[in-house]
Amino acid sequence: MKLIGSLTSPFVRKVRIVAMEKHIELEFVVDVPWTPDTKVPDANPLGKVPVLVMDDGTALYDSRVIAEYLDTVTPVSRLIPEGNRQRIAVKKWEALADGIADAAALIYLERTRRAPECQSHDWIVRQEQKVFRGLKTMSEELGEKKFCTGETMNLADIAVGCCLGYLDFRFPEIRWREAHLNLARLAEKLFAMEPFQVTVPVA
Repeated sequence: MKLIGSLTSPFVRKVRIVAMEKHIELEFVVDVPWTPDTKVPDANPLGKVPVLVMDDGTALYDSRVIAEYLDTVTPVSRLIPEGNRQRIAVKKWEALADGIADAAALIYLERTRRAPECQSHDWIVRQEQKVFRGLKTMSEELGEKKFCTGETMNLADIAVGCCLGYLDFRFPEIRWREAHLNLARLAEKLFAMEPFQVTVPVA
């Protein structure tokens, strides 16, 4: 299988970490959707990464779909619980973390891909509010727990780690560690793990 993605996307990073945790070898092809010569639309009509190209040439897209598929490939290191309530809890965390990362990415694109006179301050503020509300909710939901939904790391923690790592990468001025000490403790554990260390975003 072949994974197409960039070195900066938190969603690509999430899939890469899932594959590493599952001990699944993927050919990683770096392709930035914003470049003129990108081939991403050939695999994903939406023109977004990540894209997982299967051995038969078919493609899966959206990081949540790919992560869930990879978790079914092998029973090793299950990252999504089988119980319905536990599964929904993990998927809810993933949706929250992905939503924060998506809002942050939209802010970055607005500021870097559009001329200053075309940028919408109100729209940027709206996305910033999503980020700050999301961080507050994650902190409240985590409380004093060791990991997001239990005693061991699963997809929820991977998604949260990739989200927080993206904020560090693109928005170091957001001092989320100071505002949310429990998220900082979780991030410290996650960022010390090899899959997170080898997938640190690179500009």
